[in-house]
Amino acid sequence: MCIVAFAWQVLDDTPLCLISNRDEFYQRPTVALQQWEHSPIVAGQDLQSGGTWMGVTESGRWAIITNFRNGADQQTYPTSRGHLIQAFLESEQTPIRFAQALEQRQCDYAGFNLFIGDTNQAVYMSNRGEAPQVLAKGVYVVSNGLMTEHWEKTKHLRKRFTQEFLPMLQQATLTDADLDNTVWDILEDQRKIIPELLPQTGIHTEMEELLSSTFIQSPVYGTRCSNFLRLKNSQWLWQEKSQQGETQGNVISLQLSIQS
Repeated sequence: MCIVAFAWQVLDDTPLCLISNRDEFYQRPTVALQQWEHSPIVAGQDLQSGGTWMGVTESGRWAIITNFRNGADQQTYPTSRGHLIQAFLESEQTPIRFAQALEQRQCDYAGFNLFIGDTNQAVYMSNRGEAPQVLAKGVYVVSNGLMTEHWEKTKHLRKRFTQEFLPMLQQATLTDADLDNTVWDILEDQRKIIPELLPQTGIHTEMEELLSSTFIQSPVYGTRCSNFLRLKNSQWLWQEKSQQGETQGNVISLQLSIQS
């Protein structure tokens, strides 16, 4: 589930610039991007387990999670990974303190990569081999393996993100339409990795190849939504494009001022 690329404190006027795809079974019930009732969270929502895969708050907190793929892991876990996003966004702990506390109970969850942050600090951890770490400024790309692992899938997205997308943000004549078109083109890339370069995650080669593209499409499972999120001039600018196979839905645009 999911792939994410983001630039953290790379651009002077845009401390966070993030693009991502959420992959899930098409039949899993979901609510699109919105302000949650009785909560500071702005996010989509998984109606099956109640959590989310990505969200922000007007206080400047943000979080996103991806699954860690391990076909040999058949264990049933008592808690949903989507609740980790909710727990962080509703807490007042610093990102690193939240991650360190989570590390003490990380075995309660199926495998995940978690990025959490606020306007000052970004943190990454995985309960499958990466202790909580504060991120230096830079570009980060993760799908369903550890951030330190080499995957051709993440390599391909990193190349497009750094060579096509980030340079566009620094063009004075850039229009919003040009930027949006580039983001969706990158996130809807269906280029698959050749079998010889696929990771070994314990699933069949045919399924591994199906999951190797940035945009995933199959009869029952695939990319459900694409996201373009920026923290710019003390505002969240978020666009969520619904997807389901060959069917593309509406783009929801949201602006949220950060309250200091």
